Amino acid sequence: MLEVIRKVVSVKQSTFVKSYKILNNGCVTRLAHEELTGYIVGRERNLIDYRSFIGTVRLQSSSRESELAAGSSVDAGFWHELSSLKLNKLKTDESPIPITGFYTPCSNSQVSSHLTLLTESLPTDPTDEQQAKTSHGNRNKCSVPGILYNTNTLEGYHALDKQALLKAEAKKIWDDIRSGKAEEDSSVLSRFLLISFADLKKFNFYYWFAFPGVVLDPPATLVDLKPASKWFTPKEAESVSASCNEWRMSSSTAGVPFFLVSISSNSQATIRPLKDFEACQHEGHKMLFGFYDPSHLPNNPGWPLRNFLVFISAKWNLKKIQFLCYRENHGFADLGLSLVGEALIQPSQAWQDQDHVPNAVGWELNKGKRSSRCINLSTSMDPTRMAISAADLNLKLMMWRALPSLNLTMLSTTKCLLLGAGTLGCQVARMLMAWGVRKITLVDSGKVAMSNPLRQSLYTLEDCLNGGDFKALAAVKSLKRIFPAVEAEGVVMAIPMPGHPVARQEEEKVIDDCKRLCDLIESHDAVFLLTDTRESRWLPTLLCANANKVTITGALGFDSFLVMRHGAGPLLNRNTSSKAETETVVGSSLSAGVEEMSLGQKDSKPRLGCYFCNDVVAPVDSTANRTLDQQCTVTRPGLAPIASALAVELLVGILHHPHGISAKAEFGNSLDSLNSEQALGILPHQIRGALSQFSQMILVGHSSNSCTACCPIVVSEYRKRGLEFVLEAINHPTYLEDLTGLTELMKSANSFELDWDNETDNDDDDCVEI
Repeated sequence: MLEVIRKVVSVKQSTFVKSYKILNNGCVTRLAHEELTGYIVGRERNLIDYRSFIGTVRLQSSSRESELAAGSSVDAGFWHELSSLKLNKLKTDESPIPITGFYTPCSNSQVSSHLTLLTESLPTDPTDEQQAKTSHGNRNKCSVPGILYNTNTLEGYHALDKQALLKAEAKKIWDDIRSGKAEEDSSVLSRFLLISFADLKKFNFYYWFAFPGVVLDPPATLVDLKPASKWFTPKEAESVSASCNEWRMSSSTAGVPFFLVSISSNSQATIRPLKDFEACQHEGHKMLFGFYDPSHLPNNPGWPLRNFLVFISAKWNLKKIQFLCYRENHGFADLGLSLVGEALIQPSQAWQDQDHVPNAVGWELNKGKRSSRCINLSTSMDPTRMAISAADLNLKLMMWRALPSLNLTMLSTTKCLLLGAGTLGCQVARMLMAWGVRKITLVDSGKVAMSNPLRQSLYTLEDCLNGGDFKALAAVKSLKRIFPAVEAEGVVMAIPMPGHPVARQEEEKVIDDCKRLCDLIESHDAVFLLTDTRESRWLPTLLCANANKVTITGALGFDSFLVMRHGAGPLLNRNTSSKAETETVVGSSLSAGVEEMSLGQKDSKPRLGCYFCNDVVAPVDSTANRTLDQQCTVTRPGLAPIASALAVELLVGILHHPHGISAKAEFGNSLDSLNSEQALGILPHQIRGALSQFSQMILVGHSSNSCTACCPIVVSEYRKRGLEFVLEAINHPTYLEDLTGLTELMKSANSFELDWDNETDNDDDDCVEI
């Protein structure tokens, strides 16, 4: 048999092969196959076309069959789109996905056209099969239906039953041939299969194409293959070229890859759809079966001819088939590149059996071997885009199983204002980015000191040199180095504080700072109070209560911390604030006396308190006459990361709670928390922890009508007097106490006379152990 093949291929490459036939039931030894393909096509890529035409050539090796199939090309945009689809919609679903491939007739005498996958090859909705239907309106992209099996693990990818998958797709082609669907939509004859695994951590994509070819048994024989320009008469060639160009220019037929070429006795050619076969046959015209040929080889038809011959033989029982391998040059028909040939087919007797399914071949080889491919896109991706994909990976994986209700869009668009860029501010900023928050503004007037970098994670030694950089600006630079996609802004400004009187000449600057702080709070969705003094939190608390903003406070002691969320503002209707309303609120507060300090209120839905609601004095200067250890925030190093993490978790809980800022305080064992069943768990009001005991407890504190920062009296007075009110609060230490009734309250408390019973009673029954 080897000698037979050698005689066939011993012709020069410039001479066309007149006739060759694969003997011995289509089986070829490895040596014979290598010699045959070496003489005819040479290079590995070109093997595709020779083997694809035969369709029945089988390579015997360890009793397994394999076949070279069509060449494939995958655009990087396809893998990016698959990654997004996997993370956002598919998740752990391994259901097959309908996809679309594209190819065109060969348009270059040196290069074959490959089946290509693009971004639009994937459906926007994998469950919508309508999106995967092929269209025929684009001459530059002939669409082909395909199926994608994407696995969750690399082990699952390797464990796929590839032969079973190939047979299943080949059966679809055979069923479409038997049912007549292939006659209506001929693109199904080129159906393909893709299996893949996407390693989204390392941006490695493993994949393997299969182009199912139904096996002809016995195999077809090719005779008299020659350039179309030599097969047609000059007049016929001119008419065929014109008809093909017209077919390709029409939006309704440009993407139809299989067609009929009918030539009348007067050499006039027309291109017609396959369904017109019987009509053409009755007319007695010369007829060829045409197809878009992606191959550039002068002696070999391309891979679409395989299933086309099976279709023609099974549909019309033809034994002698003349075909046109249509190729182009610069977008127009080129009969010098196109080929015309004749195939002799003996229809299989087994096709008479309605349940019979022919054998199939078609897995694409990789460098001549039966193996899959792998591509790494990390080097070709934009670093910022890679950072975004990697940063979102953990969050999107959380949505697969643990937290399907996580709203990443809401988190990424939430604008967070951080007042204080010290130990807490640095940690909170990083935690926010980890949760997907992309819009962060830091406010601080200080500079980076030599003692800061060890405790404040966004700074390095370089930030301390030459007097130190401003913390707010240095922190923003660090955030952008960590994650280039973050939209961070640094604002250098001091926060006006009660108990820190300002001189006349400084009042204008203080007023400007107040206006700027007000504008910042108005333009953000959530505010973190992370400053290191009590009085610096007063004005932001007031402005947040007035604007009804989500507010989180974090405060540190030596070995203890407080993290709390402020309740909603006292005056939700911000456009109504009359003098009569203010006087009514003030009067009711002053008459309340000691009872107003109780946490238990008669209101069935009391408002949650702010950082100042439990105080009985107004905030004052806490830095004057203090030693060095009292001026600095001296805390155990592990405290700030714990408090910062809890503060950010509290914000995420608020954003995902259906009641948002107005959500009730919840406890781990409370009835409300059991009924709420929030995906992120309970939403407490205050979290207080002590490292000395390694303990943590959840508390609730309701708002006080005598609060110096958020009570209706203070908010109403601020709305009425504006910055004049703020200046008075800053310059006069007792003003806030007088306004809220705390002065009168203290006088009432001091006037109480308590009578102590000095008699000793040893009766233990009257004692209550607490």
